[in-house]
Amino acid sequence: MSSVTSIEWTDATWNPVRGCAKVSPGCKHCYAETFAERFRGVPGHPYEQGFDVRLVPDKLAEPLKWAEPRLVFVNSMSDLFQVDVPDSYVVAAFDLMRRADWHVYQVLTKRALRMRRFARSHREIATMNHVWLGVSVEDRKYGLPRIEQLQETPASTRFLSIEPLLEDLGRIDLTGISWVIVGGESGPHARPVHKEWVLAIRDQCRAASVPFFFKQWGGVQKSKHGRSLDGRLYDEMPALPARAAPTAARRRTLISNFTLPVVHG
Repeated sequence: MSSVTSIEWTDATWNPVRGCAKVSPGCKHCYAETFAERFRGVPGHPYEQGFDVRLVPDKLAEPLKWAEPRLVFVNSMSDLFQVDVPDSYVVAAFDLMRRADWHVYQVLTKRALRMRRFARSHREIATMNHVWLGVSVEDRKYGLPRIEQLQETPASTRFLSIEPLLEDLGRIDLTGISWVIVGGESGPHARPVHKEWVLAIRDQCRAASVPFFFKQWGGVQKSKHGRSLDGRLYDEMPALPARAAPTAARRRTLISNFTLPVVHG
Protein backbone atom coordinates (compact mmCIF):
# COMPACT_ATOMS: atom_id res chain seq x y z
CA MET A 1 0.00 0.00 0.00
CA SER A 2 1.14 3.53 -0.76
CA SER A 3 2.44 5.67 2.07
CA VAL A 4 0.87 8.78 0.51
CA THR A 5 -2.16 9.90 2.49
CA SER A 6 -5.04 12.36 2.30
CA ILE A 7 -4.95 12.93 6.08
CA GLU A 8 -4.69 16.69 6.37
CA TRP A 9 -2.20 16.91 9.23
CA THR A 10 0.51 14.59 7.92
CA ASP A 11 2.43 13.73 4.75
CA ALA A 12 2.68 9.95 4.89
CA THR A 13 1.58 6.91 6.86
CA TRP A 14 3.79 4.08 8.10
CA ASN A 15 2.18 0.85 9.26
CA PRO A 16 4.61 -1.74 10.68
CA VAL A 17 1.56 -3.12 12.53
CA ARG A 18 -1.83 -3.90 11.01
CA GLY A 19 -5.10 -4.42 12.80
CA CYS A 20 -6.33 -3.44 16.23
CA ALA A 21 -8.94 -4.07 18.93
CA LYS A 22 -11.63 -1.68 20.13
CA VAL A 23 -11.05 -0.10 23.54
CA SER A 24 -13.46 2.86 23.81
CA PRO A 25 -16.42 4.64 22.14
CA GLY A 26 -14.11 6.41 19.69
CA CYS A 27 -13.42 3.01 18.11
CA LYS A 28 -17.06 2.20 17.36
CA HIS A 29 -16.97 3.16 13.68
CA CYS A 30 -13.26 2.71 13.07
CA TYR A 31 -12.35 3.74 9.52
CA ALA A 32 -9.29 1.47 9.55
CA GLU A 33 -11.35 -1.59 10.46
CA THR A 34 -13.96 -0.79 7.81
CA PHE A 35 -11.25 -0.50 5.18
CA ALA A 36 -9.34 -3.61 6.24
CA GLU A 37 -12.35 -5.90 6.48
CA ARG A 38 -13.27 -5.17 2.86
CA PHE A 39 -10.24 -7.21 1.86
CA ARG A 40 -10.50 -10.13 4.28
CA GLY A 41 -9.83 -13.32 2.39
CA VAL A 42 -8.41 -11.61 -0.71
CA PRO A 43 -5.25 -13.62 -1.48
CA GLY A 44 -2.06 -11.57 -1.39
CA HIS A 45 -3.70 -8.35 -0.21
CA PRO A 46 -2.03 -6.59 2.77
CA TYR A 47 -5.34 -6.99 4.63
CA GLU A 48 -6.04 -10.57 3.60
CA GLN A 49 -6.47 -11.21 7.35
CA GLY A 50 -8.84 -8.29 7.72
CA PHE A 51 -8.32 -6.25 10.87
CA ASP A 52 -6.69 -9.04 12.85
CA VAL A 53 -3.57 -7.78 14.63
CA ARG A 54 -0.45 -8.59 12.66
CA LEU A 55 3.16 -7.46 12.94
CA VAL A 56 4.71 -6.51 9.60
CA PRO A 57 8.48 -6.36 10.14
CA ASP A 58 9.12 -5.96 6.41
CA LYS A 59 7.55 -2.50 6.71
CA LEU A 60 9.85 -1.34 9.51
CA ALA A 61 12.61 -0.07 7.21
CA GLU A 62 10.23 1.80 4.90
CA PRO A 63 11.01 5.35 6.11
CA LEU A 64 14.70 4.77 5.33
CA LYS A 65 13.70 4.57 1.66
CA TRP A 66 12.06 8.01 1.62
CA ALA A 67 14.70 10.55 0.69
CA GLU A 68 12.72 13.75 1.32
CA PRO A 69 11.79 14.65 4.91
CA ARG A 70 8.17 13.89 5.73
CA LEU A 71 5.67 14.14 8.54
CA VAL A 72 4.90 10.49 9.21
CA PHE A 73 1.76 9.26 10.97
CA VAL A 74 2.82 6.03 12.69
CA ASN A 75 0.29 3.20 12.46
CA SER A 76 -2.67 4.95 10.91
CA MET A 77 -4.19 1.46 10.59
CA SER A 78 -3.32 0.21 14.05
CA ASP A 79 -1.89 1.16 17.46
CA LEU A 80 1.76 0.59 18.28
CA PHE A 81 1.04 0.28 22.00
CA GLN A 82 -1.70 -2.34 21.94
CA VAL A 83 -1.15 -5.45 24.04
CA ASP A 84 -0.44 -7.78 21.10
CA VAL A 85 2.64 -5.78 20.07
CA PRO A 86 5.71 -7.01 22.02
CA ASP A 87 7.94 -4.50 23.79
CA SER A 88 10.83 -5.62 21.59
CA TYR A 89 8.87 -4.68 18.48
CA VAL A 90 8.00 -1.24 19.88
CA VAL A 91 11.71 -0.72 20.57
CA ALA A 92 12.51 -1.77 16.99
CA ALA A 93 10.04 0.79 15.63
CA PHE A 94 11.55 3.57 17.73
CA ASP A 95 15.04 2.46 16.72
CA LEU A 96 14.02 2.91 13.09
CA MET A 97 12.75 6.41 13.93
CA ARG A 98 16.14 7.12 15.48
CA ARG A 99 17.93 6.00 12.32
CA ALA A 100 15.62 7.73 9.82
CA ASP A 101 15.89 10.99 11.70
CA TRP A 102 15.15 13.34 8.80
CA HIS A 103 11.43 12.61 9.20
CA VAL A 104 9.10 13.75 11.98
CA TYR A 105 7.05 10.88 13.44
CA GLN A 106 3.56 11.35 14.87
CA VAL A 107 2.87 8.43 17.22
CA LEU A 108 -0.80 8.33 18.23
CA THR A 109 -2.35 5.89 20.69
CA LYS A 110 -5.39 5.12 22.79
CA ARG A 111 -3.17 3.02 25.09
CA ALA A 112 -1.73 5.99 26.95
CA LEU A 113 -0.68 4.04 30.05
CA ARG A 114 1.52 1.68 28.08
CA MET A 115 3.05 4.53 26.12
CA ARG A 116 3.83 6.29 29.40
CA ARG A 117 5.52 3.19 30.80
CA PHE A 118 7.49 2.70 27.59
CA ALA A 119 8.66 6.32 27.42
CA ARG A 120 9.78 6.28 31.05
CA SER A 121 11.78 3.10 30.43
CA HIS A 122 13.22 4.26 27.10
CA ARG A 123 13.52 7.98 27.69
CA GLU A 124 16.42 8.47 25.27
CA ILE A 125 14.48 7.33 22.21
CA ALA A 126 11.04 8.48 23.38
CA THR A 127 12.16 12.09 23.77
CA MET A 128 13.89 12.51 20.40
CA ASN A 129 12.89 15.91 19.04
CA HIS A 130 11.64 14.45 15.76
CA VAL A 131 9.25 12.06 17.54
CA TRP A 132 5.89 13.43 18.66
CA LEU A 133 3.74 11.43 21.09
CA GLY A 134 -0.03 11.86 21.12
CA VAL A 135 -3.27 10.40 22.42
CA SER A 136 -6.76 10.13 20.96
CA VAL A 137 -9.50 11.94 22.88
CA GLU A 138 -13.18 11.42 22.10
CA ASP A 139 -15.07 12.07 25.34
CA ARG A 140 -14.69 12.87 29.02
CA LYS A 141 -14.76 9.33 30.42
CA TYR A 142 -12.07 7.79 28.23
CA GLY A 143 -10.37 10.73 26.56
CA LEU A 144 -9.61 13.14 29.37
CA PRO A 145 -7.71 10.55 31.48
CA ARG A 146 -5.48 9.91 28.44
CA ILE A 147 -4.50 13.58 28.45
CA GLU A 148 -3.36 13.29 32.06
CA GLN A 149 -1.37 10.16 31.22
CA LEU A 150 0.23 11.90 28.23
CA GLN A 151 1.24 14.82 30.42
CA GLU A 152 3.12 12.33 32.61
CA THR A 153 4.89 10.88 29.55
CA PRO A 154 8.44 11.97 28.68
CA ALA A 155 8.29 13.47 25.17
CA SER A 156 9.71 16.34 23.16
CA THR A 157 6.29 17.16 21.71
CA ARG A 158 2.89 16.01 23.00
CA PHE A 159 -0.28 16.30 20.95
CA LEU A 160 -3.99 15.50 21.12
CA SER A 161 -6.12 14.08 18.33
CA ILE A 162 -9.63 14.97 19.47
CA GLU A 163 -11.38 12.94 16.81
CA PRO A 164 -14.09 11.85 16.67
CA LEU A 165 -15.26 14.52 19.09
CA LEU A 166 -18.36 12.96 20.65
CA GLU A 167 -19.34 15.43 23.35
CA ASP A 168 -18.51 18.70 25.04
CA LEU A 169 -15.21 18.06 26.84
CA GLY A 170 -15.55 20.96 29.23
CA ARG A 171 -12.38 22.43 30.67
CA ILE A 172 -9.20 20.80 29.30
CA ASP A 173 -5.82 21.05 31.01
CA LEU A 174 -3.41 21.83 28.16
CA THR A 175 -0.29 22.00 30.32
CA GLY A 176 2.59 20.44 28.40
CA ILE A 177 0.52 19.97 25.23
CA SER A 178 2.06 21.32 22.03
CA TRP A 179 -0.70 20.69 19.48
CA VAL A 180 -4.42 19.95 19.31
CA ILE A 181 -6.24 18.39 16.33
CA VAL A 182 -10.06 18.38 16.35
CA GLY A 183 -12.46 16.62 13.99
CA GLY A 184 -15.91 15.17 13.67
CA GLU A 185 -16.64 11.57 12.78
CA SER A 186 -17.14 10.63 9.13
CA GLY A 187 -18.77 7.70 7.40
CA PRO A 188 -22.28 6.22 7.02
CA HIS A 189 -22.86 5.96 10.79
CA ALA A 190 -21.16 9.21 11.80
CA ARG A 191 -22.18 10.60 15.17
CA PRO A 192 -22.79 14.37 15.15
CA VAL A 193 -20.35 17.00 16.32
CA HIS A 194 -21.61 20.38 17.54
CA LYS A 195 -19.98 23.66 16.66
CA GLU A 196 -19.97 24.90 20.23
CA TRP A 197 -17.87 21.88 21.30
CA VAL A 198 -15.26 22.74 18.67
CA LEU A 199 -15.25 26.45 19.48
CA ALA A 200 -14.77 25.72 23.17
CA ILE A 201 -11.61 23.74 22.40
CA ARG A 202 -10.35 26.34 19.94
CA ASP A 203 -10.77 29.09 22.50
CA GLN A 204 -8.94 27.11 25.16
CA CYS A 205 -6.08 26.53 22.72
CA ARG A 206 -5.97 30.26 22.04
CA ALA A 207 -5.81 31.04 25.74
CA ALA A 208 -3.00 28.51 26.24
CA SER A 209 -1.10 29.48 23.05
CA VAL A 210 -1.42 25.92 21.71
CA PRO A 211 -1.58 25.42 17.91
CA PHE A 212 -5.08 24.36 16.83
CA PHE A 213 -5.83 22.24 13.75
CA PHE A 214 -9.43 21.70 12.66
CA LYS A 215 -9.51 18.59 10.48
CA GLN A 216 -13.16 18.21 9.45
CA TRP A 217 -16.83 18.45 10.34
CA GLY A 218 -17.26 14.89 9.10
CA GLY A 219 -20.66 13.39 8.52
CA VAL A 220 -21.90 10.90 5.95
CA GLN A 221 -20.39 13.01 3.15
CA LYS A 222 -17.47 14.74 4.83
CA SER A 223 -16.42 16.60 1.68
CA LYS A 224 -19.82 18.30 1.62
CA HIS A 225 -19.29 19.78 5.09
CA GLY A 226 -15.63 20.69 4.64
CA ARG A 227 -13.15 22.02 7.19
CA SER A 228 -14.04 25.67 7.54
CA LEU A 229 -14.68 26.97 11.06
CA ASP A 230 -16.18 30.44 11.34
CA GLY A 231 -15.20 31.16 7.75
CA ARG A 232 -11.56 30.11 7.91
CA LEU A 233 -9.28 27.10 7.97
CA TYR A 234 -7.24 26.24 11.03
CA ASP A 235 -4.05 24.47 9.96
CA GLU A 236 -1.81 25.41 12.85
CA MET A 237 1.05 23.08 13.82
CA PRO A 238 4.07 23.08 16.12
CA ALA A 239 7.35 24.28 14.66
CA LEU A 240 9.13 21.46 12.87
CA PRO A 241 12.69 20.57 13.88
CA ALA A 242 15.26 21.36 11.21
CA ARG A 243 15.91 18.18 9.22
CA ALA A 244 18.14 17.97 6.15
CA ALA A 245 17.50 15.32 3.51
CA PRO A 246 20.11 12.53 3.74
CA THR A 247 22.54 11.73 0.97
CA ALA A 248 21.87 8.63 -1.09
CA ALA A 249 25.04 7.09 0.29
CA ARG A 250 23.89 7.61 3.88
CA ARG A 251 20.52 6.03 3.17
CA ARG A 252 22.13 3.04 1.52
CA THR A 253 24.35 2.56 4.55
CA LEU A 254 21.45 2.87 6.97
CA ILE A 255 19.35 0.40 5.00
CA SER A 256 22.16 -2.15 4.77
CA ASN A 257 22.88 -1.86 8.50
CA PHE A 258 19.24 -2.23 9.61
CA THR A 259 18.42 -5.72 10.85
CA LEU A 260 14.80 -6.83 10.98
CA PRO A 261 13.69 -8.10 14.39
CA VAL A 262 12.75 -11.74 14.77
CA VAL A 263 8.98 -12.06 15.15
CA HIS A 264 7.52 -15.17 16.75
CA GLY A 265 3.99 -16.43 16.30
